[in-house]
Order: sequence, then structure tokens, then C-alpha cells
Amino acid sequence: MNAVAEEDRAAELAGPLRDLLPPVDFCCAYGSTLLHARPDGTSMVDYIIGVADPLQWHSENLERNPAHYSRWMAGFGAGAITGLADHVGVGVYFNPFVEWRDKRIKYGVVRMRDLAMDVLTWDRFYLSGRLQKPVHVLVDNWDIRKVNSINLEMATSASLLLLPAEFTEYDLYAQICSLSYMGDLRMLFAEDKDKVKKIVEGSFQSFQLMYSPLLQEYIAEGLLKTSSHGQYKTFRIAVHVQQMNCSLFFRGRSKAKCKEGTHCTEKKYHHAP
Repeated sequence: MNAVAEEDRAAELAGPLRDLLPPVDFCCAYGSTLLHARPDGTSMVDYIIGVADPLQWHSENLERNPAHYSRWMAGFGAGAITGLADHVGVGVYFNPFVEWRDKRIKYGVVRMRDLAMDVLTWDRFYLSGRLQKPVHVLVDNWDIRKVNSINLEMATSASLLLLPAEFTEYDLYAQICSLSYMGDLRMLFAEDKDKVKKIVEGSFQSFQLMYSPLLQEYIAEGLLKTSSHGQYKTFRIAVHVQQMNCSLFFRGRSKAKCKEGTHCTEKKYHHAP
């Protein structure tokens, strides 16, 4: 997709943020819709929305868009909605099947502090898992993309420990994509068994943009060797598994120090309601 088409697509995806919802601090679009240049009218666009104060945001959104909520939750009010997100599930409150113009959208609302902590620590491993896969970031007032670099490195390290000594670039991205579905009972029943394959094949270049810089670091440090073989690049773990484990562990510890380097950002998250 060229730059002009990319800008047009971003403007189209951001439509609900401009015309429908209260202001947000973070928003990304994700899901199968992004795999198609022009999704049909039956496609649902999925959004994760981060806000500093979910109680205030839901209060305003209930005034603007009461029909987005179930009758029960709209009746209970913003306090109950926020409490449900905080104490049940993964900290995100979803409004599904929202009609907007000729499209259907689903959006989940999360407190910015909770989003940041999940990305940094895998606290609930829900939003962090989502951001390990390609998404289309539309709003990023608090530099979540920068914070997410730690999440991407942890996902790469975990996947390298789960893969065999020799693997392809496709294998790596499939393993990264699979991390967030491990233990997900939906994958046994409701979810498409080929979901991981479809995500990786449909977003392969996006995965490369996300993870190639990290792979180059591993190669430079002597942890991986690479060669071209067939359709995909092939990697081989170049050190003993115990040395690999130690290297990945200490890389993770050093990356965790990035949190100290973003003290102002952490204070912002800390003082958010």
C-alpha cells in the first residue's frame, strides 16, 4: 500500500474518533479487517481505546452514545461500567456491534495506566499480546509505541525459547502470534483453527517491519545465524540453549531499565485515575 493510500486508510479508520466518540489518548485498529485494502460492508473494524480516566470517558460517552451500551449497563451508569472493567476480565470494557455510517465497529476502552503496565509487564497478557501483532495506530499521545518496543523484545525472546534450533522467519512470526492464544479456550471451540496462519500470511511485511530490527540485533550479538532458503529466510540458534537462556534473560533485565529512563511517563501513568 503506497503512502497516499495509507493516509486515506488511516483517515477512514479514524472516522469514529472524529465523528462519534469522546477524545482518547490512544487508539489502534486491529483484526482481520486490516488484512484487506477495502473490506466489504459486513466487516467489523476493531479498536482498542486508551483513556486517562475511564469513569469520565464513559460518562461522556453515555451521554453521546447510550445505544452503544447494553440497556443494563447503560442503566447502571459509568461507575458500574468502569468497575466491571477493573474487577472482571482483562481491564477492558467492550462495546460490540456498534453501527457507524455503513460500517460495524467494536471498541474496547482501557485505562492508560493499565495499558502501559500490561505492555511492560505482561500483567494480564491481553493488550500486550494484541500489540505484539500488527495494528494500525491512530492516536498515541503517551508514546505507547515506544513503550511497546520492550513488549516486542520480550515476545521475540519467549518465542526463540519455544522454537527449535533452526526455524524460518515465518515460523518465528507464527510463534509470536501464537503466544497470546496459548491457553485460550476459544481456540478449541469458537475460533478459526487457521487464525494464526491467516494473520501471519496477511500481515507478513508488517511483522517484518516490527521485528527485523530486533532480529538484526540478535544476529549482531552472535545469538542467531541466518541464511536464505526457499520462500522464507532461515535462522539458526548459534549458541548452546543454556547460553541462549542467559543471554535472553539479561537482555530482558537491561531492557527493563528503560522504565527508569521514562520516569516522567511512568509518573503520568501512576497518577492517572
